[in-house]
Amino acid sequence: MNDLMRTTKANAPVECLGMTFSSEDARREHFLGLLAEKLKDPAFRNQAGFPQGADEAILAMSDPPYYTACPNPFLNEVVSYFGSEYDSTEDRGKEPFVADVSEGKNDTIYNAHGYHTKVPHKAIVRYLLHYTKPGDVIFDGFCGSGMTGVAAQLCADASVIATLGYRVNASGAVLEARQDDGRTVWQPISAVGKRHAVLTDLSPAATFIAHNYNNPPPLEKFDSAVRQIVDKAEDELGWMYQTKHVDGATGRINYTVWSDVFACPECAGEVVYWDVALDHARKKVLDEFRCPHCSYEMAKRDLERAWTSSFDGHLGTSIQQAKQLPVLINYSVGSIRFEKRPDEHDLEVIRRASEASVPESIPAIRMMEGREARRNDSIGMTHTHHYFTKRTLQLISRILQESEIYEPNVRSLLKMAVMDCFSVLTKMSRFRAPAWFDKSTGPMKGWTAGTLYVPSLQGEQNVLNAFAEKSRMIARAYNPKIRNQYISTGHSGKLTIPDQTIDYIFLDPPFGANISYSELNFLWESWLGVTTNATDEAVENNSHGKGLDEYRKLMTQCFREAHRILKPGRWMTVEFSNTKASVWNAIQTALQEAGFVVANISALDKKQGSFKAVTTTTAVKQDLVISAYKPNGGLEERFTKTGGSEASVWDFVRTHLGYLPAVKMRSGNLEFINERDPRIIFDRMVSWFIRHNVPVPLSSQEFQEGLAQRFSERDGMIFLPEQASEYDRKRAQAAQAPQMELFVSDERSAIDWLMDFLRKRPSTYQEVHPGFTSQVGAGWRKHEERPELSALLADNFLRYDGNGDVPSQIHSYLSTNFKDLRGLEKDDPRLKAKAKDRWYVPDPSKAKDLEQKRERALLKEFENYKSALGRKLKEFRLEVLRAGFKTAWAAKDYKTIIGLAQKIPEEALQEDEKLLLWYDQALTRMEADA
Repeated sequence: MNDLMRTTKANAPVECLGMTFSSEDARREHFLGLLAEKLKDPAFRNQAGFPQGADEAILAMSDPPYYTACPNPFLNEVVSYFGSEYDSTEDRGKEPFVADVSEGKNDTIYNAHGYHTKVPHKAIVRYLLHYTKPGDVIFDGFCGSGMTGVAAQLCADASVIATLGYRVNASGAVLEARQDDGRTVWQPISAVGKRHAVLTDLSPAATFIAHNYNNPPPLEKFDSAVRQIVDKAEDELGWMYQTKHVDGATGRINYTVWSDVFACPECAGEVVYWDVALDHARKKVLDEFRCPHCSYEMAKRDLERAWTSSFDGHLGTSIQQAKQLPVLINYSVGSIRFEKRPDEHDLEVIRRASEASVPESIPAIRMMEGREARRNDSIGMTHTHHYFTKRTLQLISRILQESEIYEPNVRSLLKMAVMDCFSVLTKMSRFRAPAWFDKSTGPMKGWTAGTLYVPSLQGEQNVLNAFAEKSRMIARAYNPKIRNQYISTGHSGKLTIPDQTIDYIFLDPPFGANISYSELNFLWESWLGVTTNATDEAVENNSHGKGLDEYRKLMTQCFREAHRILKPGRWMTVEFSNTKASVWNAIQTALQEAGFVVANISALDKKQGSFKAVTTTTAVKQDLVISAYKPNGGLEERFTKTGGSEASVWDFVRTHLGYLPAVKMRSGNLEFINERDPRIIFDRMVSWFIRHNVPVPLSSQEFQEGLAQRFSERDGMIFLPEQASEYDRKRAQAAQAPQMELFVSDERSAIDWLMDFLRKRPSTYQEVHPGFTSQVGAGWRKHEERPELSALLADNFLRYDGNGDVPSQIHSYLSTNFKDLRGLEKDDPRLKAKAKDRWYVPDPSKAKDLEQKRERALLKEFENYKSALGRKLKEFRLEVLRAGFKTAWAAKDYKTIIGLAQKIPEEALQEDEKLLLWYDQALTRMEADA
């Protein structure tokens, strides 16, 4: 450990935000004084997301200006000191980061502290090297355990960068391998150097962890404190972990297994789960077992709880809880481990530990409102102290009490080390019988991620062992380059950071109902004395009165603030991990309403899925990473001047194409770039106009015509001329053209599939039908009316009836694919006979007429939907609603949009990105006009 240590001079002068102090203590005292004054201001405390806690508790956690357990009042100064003003002439010239990232979690820094969701810091380093340069200011508004801050600092560590496959030259330039004409060329992308991270999170537990990750104390001081605390606690309370070996020798307990006790539904006799459900001979956990008293055969679900009553000194009343008994002790004599059933001596030790007085400082707080937080009310675990055995409470309390004598940053890290042990110290800690049977891995697995589930077999760990081991993990993760990042506790939808001062944003926000962070963090935060203000928590949580609409609105607030503080022309990366289309659309809609434009979506493989990803059949193993940009100021200025004219359409498209990757490669093969699909570009343009409350001046077909006239098309993708040249070079080296994937789920995607099919192969109805039928299958949206193939063909395509010359689209296909038809004129009878009744994609002029005819039919049907007063629409055509919403928007008829939205099922609205955008903007405009 000595090679990791750094020495510090206790009274050495320190600089902070341009000021010089005689010591760290003087710096801390100065800023704590300023923070204490702020806390007395009611307006300061009334900020959105301000945590719940007394001034004393907030000040005790804080180390300003680096960290405050409330909104950090110094962030304005931080950004002004480290940042730079937006320079419209600076061209970073960055395309989005398009490579899929695979980064494992087996890293000492990553594992130093557990949190519900974490992006590996080395994965974030890749994004920072791509989008930023040394000295840039980075923002993460959902920082969790602070990995973005760690990554920002490790950009200054050439050895870490080298492990990611980059090269660092003598001048500090970071080089990335690129393939060019079959050769590997190393091109500079960035430089070694620290980035300044500004981190915030709503949860005090999260920011406390982030602070200790990013602003650790000198290692030798922490290491010395751990040894002193463990030695003293061992001397005074070590008897609680002593047991007797068969030869009378004293053993030291490693862990104790506790088992639920049930009552037999037949004879009411007590049934110890450990005794009946574990078949020790066959080494398996039984689904069905017999009562030891009456031999009644039963399953666990048939059992009723056995209960025990006791006096709760913290609450001053008697309580009833589900009964549990110790059933196994794992202990060591010297270096050898043994196991035994608890004997009278062991039970007496447990009784003495339970009767020993526990300090009143131990939090005995009612678990917060929430389905997850109060899931264990039914077994009598209603307050925070109920989640620990009394022996464990004694040891935790003693460690925290002893830590108070150390300097603040050492004390803070000691407390974090204890808190991280909660995963194996609470009654939620799982004892895995299968692992215990086969001895292949350790049976103690800690709590189940994402839930406060209490298992029937629990492992009570030796607190001193767990604390010492966690401290060793923290020591192994120490890196002297990680220090002095700036962290705030509060709502990311209301920031004090100045406009246009941030160079890059990385966000890993909550996604829908995946995890209720405030409920899961409540145990940690009860020991800190400062808890999350869940009012502004961006989650779906019925217990807190938040559905998908509330989630989307909160995310929109946060994205708007991100848009406000980000410099124009710069990037934001958003990690997404949720399999529900409705949550995906909520994020997309929130991004677009905030003013961001999506340019790329790639994968982030963490290599080890979260609990839900591993156990849920529908869960994704890879997270998606959204790359979105804030358009440069010039585009906004020009849009304001032209007032949303047709020229604004092409200005947006030209600007947008410039932000898109020219080439995407995977395993040496070209990939289709979805964002260059003409239909996706049209959708991005429409969203841009909607956000600016301006009618879209072009129809879809007019837009497609304009694209063809103004830009270059390659393999179904649209490019700027200079981008097309780069793509052509790569295309010449590729074995085949990239393939676009189409998934048919509604009428619009069915039309797109037909368009792609008939463009390649003009066909008769009989030829199209089998392939179309196979596409329109299980993936069809629940409430979407299934159209007839004949109707889709008639409304969107043309059929050659055998009269006149054969259309060039059909002629080209037949003459290429049929030898006997090559070289024939378009009026040749043989060619006409083969071409008769084939459907084909019309040329632009006729396609425009078809589109107008189809839109009139859609709007006529929309009027029928409107006239269905008071009736819910169980089945409908999304294309009708889209056309109607678009027309109503242009007429500023927001009431019609909202009224029709209320007639369709909530899930249908939330799962359609286009409808959701019209609806959400209509609500916004109605509220603004009220």
